[in-house]
Amino acid sequence: MNTLIHEPIAVKVSFDEDSMWVALADGRKFGVPLAYFPRLLNATAKQRKHYTISGGGTGLHWADIDEDICVKSLMLGIGDRTKLAG
Repeated sequence: MNTLIHEPIAVKVSFDEDSMWVALADGRKFGVPLAYFPRLLNATAKQRKHYTISGGGTGLHWADIDEDICVKSLMLGIGDRTKLAG
């Protein structure tokens, strides 16, 4: 039996007051609370809008705030995994 598995492919990112919205190539759109990603939460609207879709749609990158997000991990509910040493 063959099973076809598609990687989620991001085509657009937008924001509202509390969430990041990711539109996928297959027509789905999903939201993630900005609280999952402190760099995005604390970024300006201008910084949030300055993103790059990388890896053919598998990643999201914000150079201005040094943020990289894997779309597949995002869909699995995985937020920012960086921890401050201390």
